[in-house]
Amino acid sequence: MPAEFWVSPENTTDTQEIPMRKLINSTYITLDGVIENPMWTAPYFDEEAISLAGEQTDEADAMLMGRATYDGMSVAWPQQDESDPTTGAAYFNNVKKYVASTTLTNPTWNNTEVLQGDLVEAVTALKAQEGRNIIQYGFGSVTAQLITAGLVDEVRFWIHPVLEGAASLTVPLTDFKASFDLVDTRVHKSGVIVASYRPKTAA
Repeated sequence: MPAEFWVSPENTTDTQEIPMRKLINSTYITLDGVIENPMWTAPYFDEEAISLAGEQTDEADAMLMGRATYDGMSVAWPQQDESDPTTGAAYFNNVKKYVASTTLTNPTWNNTEVLQGDLVEAVTALKAQEGRNIIQYGFGSVTAQLITAGLVDEVRFWIHPVLEGAASLTVPLTDFKASFDLVDTRVHKSGVIVASYRPKTAA
């Protein structure tokens, strides 16, 4: 059976296949492959970027992240004004959040749960639950494991026209290899290119 479908366990005599939730990775990246500390995105977060970012969150009712992403976002977002809809703070502070970590035991960010046990099994179970998309920000070891397991449905690289000269995306993922099919491209007036890819299934 294709990974994107499952059969309802409540009625195993019914062969109707129900679509699984999609796991969408959305990553800001520079021309030289930097993704960390993306303060360089600020000048490019215009109406087009806000609109696309809003589409992503509207379509997702859960967020998945690794420990490093959690540490950064859990400090930044609670300080933002939730009453201002343009900040996105109301969404990020209240959406259901899952953290893949073996060291985080007491998450303080609202509505956060640490995934237990095997990462692939845990995310497979999340995707089988009823709901909208699961959004993931950043690209690291968690994403690499999930792409290898065939659990990531789409990767959206927000390519910014800047060079940062810092450690690139590939540094911590030297043993990770993957191929992708291009499924969509959006070119913003700011110069940002949002390239969306579907990971190819391993032969």
